[in-house]
Amino acid sequence: MNIIVCIKQVPDTAEIRINPETNTLMREGVPSIINPFDLHAIEAAIQIREQMGGRVTVLTMGPPQAETSLREAVSMGADDAVLLSDRAFAGSDTWATSYTLAQAIRKLGADIVFCGKQAIDGDTAQVGPETAEFLDIPHISYIRKIEEVNENYIRVERLMDEGYDIVESSLPVLLTVVRELNTPRLPSLKGKMAAKKAEIKKLGMADIGADENNLGLKGSPTQVKNIFAPEVKAERKMIEGSPEEQVDNLIKELKEIKCL
Repeated sequence: MNIIVCIKQVPDTAEIRINPETNTLMREGVPSIINPFDLHAIEAAIQIREQMGGRVTVLTMGPPQAETSLREAVSMGADDAVLLSDRAFAGSDTWATSYTLAQAIRKLGADIVFCGKQAIDGDTAQVGPETAEFLDIPHISYIRKIEEVNENYIRVERLMDEGYDIVESSLPVLLTVVRELNTPRLPSLKGKMAAKKAEIKKLGMADIGADENNLGLKGSPTQVKNIFAPEVKAERKMIEGSPEEQVDNLIKELKEIKCL
């Protein structure tokens, strides 16, 4: 069973900076973490490997510093790590990112592809499904439980607004996962030692046979025209006291400004 987990290194939410010229996130030199939803994807992949055997490969696209997140994933128990890094990838929107990931996954080969449901920096939840479309394989989003998996098919529970669906799919398949799926394990000492020695395979545009016209800003159908911080248009007031006092004071305030 070959399993690929697509992860993303995202800026620490307290340190987000925007490039004023390209209106894209500045990643180099900014403290970063593994996208939290992707940690659950890594855990799910490792659990399946422990049950059925095979290998877990973590895959990410980003600058050289993204290697740190790949090593963290290896310390959790992933077997291999692949970094897609090329100046041609810079500025990719979700479409170009999905195309690039799909090209790499096709080259590596996978029975199951895991993704977090979305990245906390963009919150689009588009890359997983779009990658599956480029690969021309089924995908199931918002997985909250894996009921059964074997070499031929998988049965899962998909989170819905008013409960969940039980869905079966043949393999290969791409799954995006939610937090309810599991609790990610902490890296072991043995895992940390292995991560330090792990060889990170690096692939560029030529290595995955990508079309330059589909990469980066050049290949992105959508582009951010402007980013700005919203202006504070009203005074802010902290209401203190016990919960009961806070409720009473809030009601009083709302009545004074005629919101009630």
